[in-house]
Amino acid sequence: MTNPVRPTLDFWRGKRVLLTGHTGFKGSWLALWLARLGAEVTGLALAPATEPNLFTLARVADDMHASHECDVRDAQAVATRVQATRPHIVLHLAAQALVRAGYADPLGTHATNVMGTAHVLDALRGQSDVRAVVVVTTDKVYRNREWAYPYREDDPLGGHDPYSASKAAAEIVTASYRDAFFAAQGVAVATARAGNVIGGGDWAADRLLPDAVRAWSAGQTLHIRHPGATRPWQHVIEPLAAYLCLAEQLWVDPARAGAYNFGPLPHEAATVGNVVKMAAGAYPSSATSYENNSNGLHEAGWLALETAHARQALGVAPRWGLHTAVERTMAWYRAQQGGADARALCLADLDAWEAAQ
Repeated sequence: MTNPVRPTLDFWRGKRVLLTGHTGFKGSWLALWLARLGAEVTGLALAPATEPNLFTLARVADDMHASHECDVRDAQAVATRVQATRPHIVLHLAAQALVRAGYADPLGTHATNVMGTAHVLDALRGQSDVRAVVVVTTDKVYRNREWAYPYREDDPLGGHDPYSASKAAAEIVTASYRDAFFAAQGVAVATARAGNVIGGGDWAADRLLPDAVRAWSAGQTLHIRHPGATRPWQHVIEPLAAYLCLAEQLWVDPARAGAYNFGPLPHEAATVGNVVKMAAGAYPSSATSYENNSNGLHEAGWLALETAHARQALGVAPRWGLHTAVERTMAWYRAQQGGADARALCLADLDAWEAAQ
């Protein structure tokens, strides 16, 4: 695809957008971008989960219409905020998003990812202004059979670990609300299944490049769990652009409601070990070594997404390949550690992505 679509300034200007999870890594990037596009953004989320965090460093709240601390597990609190916001568009990102955290707290993971999604959707029933809803899940919603086959949107859902299972369940909950309530209401509801995301400003534990930055900046060895595991890596801007373009097209054509995979082309999936080598080359350090440190918990060994549906139906395709994504991610961290402003670094990456062909 020579000219993939991109978010449209004229569309987003003045739209009331409810963004859940806006204090997280992806949510902070998305809130910055929506504000840049002229949207009136109201955020619902817990306080930032890490220190440091992008939400604070990039002063994300400064350009938002409102930022509310709200737990999606609290149905009444969610309903109250939805009623006050009267959103045109909802982007639901709030989640417990880590595989190993899911093993540590399966009930909390299901409460957030399944019931939290149900609470958001239920609060939107009967809201007269809402036109489009995008529920973000994950590439891990598929029943992973460990075969060399990229998963398509109509493949069976499943999940061995609690995180994956909770996101697969969120897909089923969303489909039910779409069919039982929103179709008759004229609201277009879609789910977005994105591959592994990298980018500057992520400080979560158990994520590959944040772990690498922490280890290498301290002159330590990076410990990784599964160097041979293959994943569909992409820069954070890529799925966020896809979510925005999807919402635009849902607004225009509700028949586009459904599930979409977003990620690199299937043949561009890469192993953890290869991504680490790319990152080490882009992050000069005296300690770029790494070693396997699997703790025995099950994680999928091979996972790729078939993204033809998104390319053909929506015109969405990546602008940055894996090498560019890794290089820009590591450059972001190097610059921020050198004193550069996190907000300016994010906006510069957005400028570069928008200028890419």
